[in-house]
Amino acid sequence: MKSSSTGRSGRVADVIQREVATLLQRKEFEHPDLGFVTISMVEVSADLSYAKVFITTLNDEDIKPSLAALNSGAGFFRTALSKKMNLRQVPKLRFVYDESVARGNRITALFDKIKDTPESDPEE
Repeated sequence: MKSSSTGRSGRVADVIQREVATLLQRKEFEHPDLGFVTISMVEVSADLSYAKVFITTLNDEDIKPSLAALNSGAGFFRTALSKKMNLRQVPKLRFVYDESVARGNRITALFDKIKDTPESDPEE
């Protein structure tokens, strides 16, 4: 379920997204391999045991090192979330790259390329 979904898992996803983004913004989690990342979305399982945290990066070179850094710090984020959330058990976090932004950029570039291509007259 996505963070925009209704119900308890949606509300939990929204809180996780907001809190993890805040921790990163305030530089409470620091790692030498962590690049500039944005939390784009969070999906939480129906039983609230797992959460998939989708990130985007400013540079493609930052994807793998940033994911490794974030996943190695998943315990830090769970501990911080447990102090903010009123849950019996905080979901286990897994950070993954959100390819939708890159895919959208490729589609936009293709449309721009088509738009810039001179049209041929079909009657020629």
